[in-house]
Amino acid sequence: MTRVETTQAWRGHDQRLGRAAMTFLLFLPALIFLGVWFVWPLGQLILLSFQAEGGAFAAYQEILTSEVFRIVFFNTLKLAVFVTIICTILAYPAAWLLTRVKGFWFSIALYCILVPFWISILVRTFSWMLLLERSGPVNNFLITLGVTDQPLKLLFNDFGVYIGMVHVLLPYAVLPIYSSMLKIDQRLLLASDSLGASGHTTFFKIFLPLTLPGVTAGATFVFLLALGFYITPALLGGPHNLTAAMLIDSFVNERLVWPLAAAASVILLVIVLVVLAVTARFVSLGSSVVVK
Repeated sequence: MTRVETTQAWRGHDQRLGRAAMTFLLFLPALIFLGVWFVWPLGQLILLSFQAEGGAFAAYQEILTSEVFRIVFFNTLKLAVFVTIICTILAYPAAWLLTRVKGFWFSIALYCILVPFWISILVRTFSWMLLLERSGPVNNFLITLGVTDQPLKLLFNDFGVYIGMVHVLLPYAVLPIYSSMLKIDQRLLLASDSLGASGHTTFFKIFLPLTLPGVTAGATFVFLLALGFYITPALLGGPHNLTAAMLIDSFVNERLVWPLAAAASVILLVIVLVVLAVTARFVSLGSSVVVK
């Protein structure tokens, strides 16, 4: 290698180092922010979970061996699964509708999907309490139609919790599915039609498989958010609708057993990480929510 080539190689090496250093400096504020406000508190939470009076793993042992705690976590998972299924079923036709309407009607439909993001969850939950109460508009409407002759119990049970949570979480399922539908090459659907395939066959053989990444991403987002829901089950549910988030709140504010609260939080975090790891092996969550 000549001296000129050596000089050029070192110059290229210095340029790469300079770009790497510049990239690191650009990321440094974000890394410091995450370290101070996320990594450090999370580490403190994990350390706290091992500081129970009975020993390092006493809090985990109490939670995992208690029948009551296991029932609460099972109910939380069941609630999250059912809410995810309902949201996915409702989100698919809503996302398809968004791909079909244009202009003014598209703006109206998109506004209906996005407006819940701009309203507090607490406000929406209280609104459902007013709508679903025994003398509320829903019961009055059902009585007027003759569906029932007395007010139905729509609050402080599973029905009220499902209604409130689906209303809050539905947009998180609609947007990824809508994004995956936009990415479908319409020529594939036209080719299927030109080859004589029925609409039923085109949907199940082409359209549905191509939208499965968006369906998976939307279902994952809804499931993970439903796992940690607190306000809606607490206000719209009854005593048997206790969730893991409500259990953690009870440990902190009523029983004052911080290690138990930390251990329950860590267990919930592990469940979330496992779900994310499994989902990431089948679909890229980031690419599924990007609208091109």
